Amino acid sequence: MIDFNYELEFELADEALSKKWIELCVASYGFKLGELNYVFCDDAYLLKLNIEFLQHDTLTDIISFDYTMGKLVGGDIFISIERVRENAQELEIPFEEELQRVMIHGVLHYMGYKDKSRDDKKEMRLQEDVCIKQLKHSKTSS
Repeated sequence: MIDFNYELEFELADEALSKKWIELCVASYGFKLGELNYVFCDDAYLLKLNIEFLQHDTLTDIISFDYTMGKLVGGDIFISIERVRENAQELEIPFEEELQRVMIHGVLHYMGYKDKSRDDKKEMRLQEDVCIKQLKHSKTSS
């Protein structure tokens, strides 16, 4: 089950498509979907969590709390829409594409992908791209 929660004036353009896409990505890695909660928020909201739970006094685009058990993927993913917008502008890519990347990034962590080393970051980016291609394919085949 996937739930989308909004702590600011923002909503996904197509929640049903987003759910279908995330479920497809999870299944394609041989995992099953448990309970996945997305919380879309602003910088202040996410900074408070970053300080309280991770002792990091910095802005970030995503914080995820992993409740995955074996092959059952679950967790809470908090995403700062402000950070995603700014990152998209800096990278000169559409906001929606950066949002998709961040959304699936948290899920990939739950399935074992890391991003601490240069090689890990490269592999994470590759897997993000694979999942984003699945979404683009889903949109064109609908």
